[in-house]
Amino acid sequence: MKERLLKRIETNPKIMFGKPVIKGTRLTVELILEKLAYGESEEGLLKEYPFLKKNHKRVQVANLNPSV
Repeated sequence: MKERLLKRIETNPKIMFGKPVIKGTRLTVELILEKLAYGESEEGLLKEYPFLKKNHKRVQVANLNPSV
């Protein structure tokens, strides 16, 4: 399952200075985790970034910060 989830996150030195991003976007995992840490809801994230699917956000939380 972890391998499948990681397929949705990519790093590329030419995109956002090599920070992990949602594949095909410039949206960093770091930004999403910060928003969650400050109380943003899943629904709020999906409204702000409608191109995301629910499983995208869960990928970041599960793989990069399991305590969120």
